[in-house]
Amino acid sequence: MTNWFYYLGKALTGFIFRIWFHLEFYGQENQPKDHGYILCCNHRSGLDPVLVAQKVKKPIRYMAKSELFQNKFVSFIIRHLGAFPVARGKGDTSAIDTAVETVKGGRVLGLFPEGTRSPDGQLLRFKSGAVVIAAQSKGDLLPAAIWYSGKKFRSKVIIRYGKPIPNSEILIEEHAAKQIKEVVSRLHNEVEKLLEETKSCELR
Repeated sequence: MTNWFYYLGKALTGFIFRIWFHLEFYGQENQPKDHGYILCCNHRSGLDPVLVAQKVKKPIRYMAKSELFQNKFVSFIIRHLGAFPVARGKGDTSAIDTAVETVKGGRVLGLFPEGTRSPDGQLLRFKSGAVVIAAQSKGDLLPAAIWYSGKKFRSKVIIRYGKPIPNSEILIEEHAAKQIKEVVSRLHNEVEKLLEETKSCELR
């Protein structure tokens, strides 16, 4: 059920958002085609997961905060769209296991490494989860950025997908905090560059 429900939801929301917003997408060709990967984007709005997914060919499984699953109706919808819960700040190993198996199975895992929405659009500090999952799953990291000119009718929204950080360059030994930190910093820099590039294009 999940696949047809996912694609139906994606088509319907895509139709609505293309009417409401002026959408622009760049870098779709950077998506890895023959294996699973982790898509890592900045987080600005509750609309981000739907908008970022529009030009991603494979279904995206999002790791979502467990509070969203407390409402039965909401839980039904987002589970059938591929989301799964994570208890934030509690070392939820079952969520990590699900994330790793998602990528190992050739699917796309969607994460917002900031862990929360940025109130002013400035990129926040990244958490290490995406890098840890990449190391365990042998998946690539695909940086992405989303930028809103506003939320009013026909406001511009730009989504840019960057070049992947290949797993062969994510060399992390077990419990190697320094190596994890270095890759997190690299991922943050890549998303920041995409975001700045998007902003600068809008200002021209």
